[in-house]
Amino acid sequence: MERNRKERVVLSTVAELFDLPADVVAGLPRLEMVGSRQLYLEHHAGILAYSEEQIDVNTSAGALRVRGEGLSLLAMTAEELRIGGRIAAVEWVR
Repeated sequence: MERNRKERVVLSTVAELFDLPADVVAGLPRLEMVGSRQLYLEHHAGILAYSEEQIDVNTSAGALRVRGEGLSLLAMTAEELRIGGRIAAVEWVR
């Protein structure tokens, strides 16, 4: 418990020092939705499952499940990905 508190203090201090959001410094996933047609995700750790109805993505915070119709990977790098299609739901699966 004490270690987690110390880690949060260090991350907060580093974020403040470099004027960065704490979630970016911690490497947490960052999601951005463009309506219900695109999802942008930073800090992923790979694709777990892929179909036109469901895409599961591994992250440090657990698996992110995207459900919908006509889903596809529009772009993907080691750190970022963009999913397109008719997105119906986005949920964390633990």
